[in-house]
Amino acid sequence: MQDYLDQLDINQYLPGAIGVATNILLAIVILIIGSWIAGKVSKFIRGMGEKHENLDNTLFKFLGSVARYVILAFVFIAVLGRFGVETTSIVALLGAAGLAIGLALQGAMSNLAAGVMLMLFRPYKVGDFIDAAGRFGNVTEIDLFTTILETFDHQQIIIPNSQVWGEQIVNHSHHPVRGVDMVVSVAYAENTDEARKVIDSVLAANANILQDPAPFVEVETLNDSSVDFRVRPFTKGENYFDVLYSVPEQMKKALDAAGIEIPFPHRKVIMVNESK
Repeated sequence: MQDYLDQLDINQYLPGAIGVATNILLAIVILIIGSWIAGKVSKFIRGMGEKHENLDNTLFKFLGSVARYVILAFVFIAVLGRFGVETTSIVALLGAAGLAIGLALQGAMSNLAAGVMLMLFRPYKVGDFIDAAGRFGNVTEIDLFTTILETFDHQQIIIPNSQVWGEQIVNHSHHPVRGVDMVVSVAYAENTDEARKVIDSVLAANANILQDPAPFVEVETLNDSSVDFRVRPFTKGENYFDVLYSVPEQMKKALDAAGIEIPFPHRKVIMVNESK
């Protein structure tokens, strides 16, 4: 009789035990497969950044991590569902928490979104000289939230990416050859052909100025007290500032040596004697 009762108890609890064991086994399988898929997806996304040199690897590392955690979150919800937990409320709770976090970190999320766009479209890269957000400098670092510039006087400027992406960006290093715009003025009494010869000779003697494309030298403006030449020599990007800050002095010395006057504003005053 006792054996019959024991057998009856076993039969009573056996289906429940098998169900629990099955759910545990399936949960373990889901965890293993989900973790494997998450790792593979993360590795694949990271590998895309490593294969393409023109793409920023930092972005793909971040996207790979995000993809991994998103997949693991769904795996965790699926495991809870195997044990009868109502997952709808969990998903709603996670959504509400995500919305609250997003609102609290609105500024950071804006910088993150801008950082993603900068890394995708790559308007500049590390080592470029840029004008951005009212600042000029050499790009030393780009991450998902900020762009770091170094100025000529060795200041470090950290700019939030949202400010960079929302404004005009001027990349001075994009093209390997740059035109250097400057204005050279001579007096009205001077011969413009002779002045042009002096300017051409200065440009030809400068080792940093390219002859192909040829420098542009033409009269641009007839000002109140001067004839203004637009002078645009071309140089390699790394020599841009050398040319910009050295050639004007060379022009001044050459024009002085040739006896060509560089004018300054004059004002003629006529006095009338009205005492008669």
